[in-house]
Amino acid sequence: MDFEHVLVVGAGQMGAGIAQVVAASGRRVSLHDVAPGAVERGLEAMRKSLTRLRVEPDEVLARVEPVDDIVPAALMIEAVVEDAAVKEDIFRRADGVLPTESILASNTSSIPITSLAAATARPERVIGMHFFNPVPVLQLVEVIRGLQTSDETAAAIVALARDLGKTPAEARDLPGFVSNRILMPFINEAAHALLEGVAEPDAIDTIAKLGFAHPMGPLALADLIGLDTCVAIMEVLHEGLGDPKYAPCPLLRQYVQAGRLGRKAGRGFYEY
Repeated sequence: MDFEHVLVVGAGQMGAGIAQVVAASGRRVSLHDVAPGAVERGLEAMRKSLTRLRVEPDEVLARVEPVDDIVPAALMIEAVVEDAAVKEDIFRRADGVLPTESILASNTSSIPITSLAAATARPERVIGMHFFNPVPVLQLVEVIRGLQTSDETAAAIVALARDLGKTPAEARDLPGFVSNRILMPFINEAAHALLEGVAEPDAIDTIAKLGFAHPMGPLALADLIGLDTCVAIMEVLHEGLGDPKYAPCPLLRQYVQAGRLGRKAGRGFYEY
């Protein structure tokens, strides 16, 4: 499948990045978000990103069409808030609009693909396509098969990821898949170290960067991801795996309650 036309649902940080990468590959993109002004903000973020990458923005953005609702396309990539009920509703509605041969993919970082597929009449054509932030820069796409995802669907998404200039890696449909099952406990333990006064945020991140050769420390990375998203992912891990080690650090919960969500709010572990 060539996926000449792709519907991206969600125009936030991840959705806009996905739309940018797909449009930059020469494909037509329909971009939808229910939040007022979200698509416009997403388009502006794409323009800035393309300019930084020294790519002519107008040429790429000409292939991105804002739409008011879910529209027919060869592929839907959902990239909305990490909330199972919201995602299931999108998959249910998309199943009724997109042609029967279309594939429905989710950029979820933790919610089971099998549960999203159960909201449709085409579970064999539902798959996880988990990009990483910032999407235009990072190469990995985690490809997750649900219980009934067909070999044909998986092969088509792996091929698309490669065509987008990404490196696909397949994972099983278990809580957190591979990436967040490893990453979130790392972030959570850094939050515990801060809570217990082991070190200040900058020291924790410096030790991680220089000691582990990571480009970004765990607390700064949590701010980039969004602390509310981190908590949501850890809740899925905690519930799905039943192990208390995955329970979100109380400091993370407190920051989210205070609205300190990270970069998008102007303050998280750091101020922006």
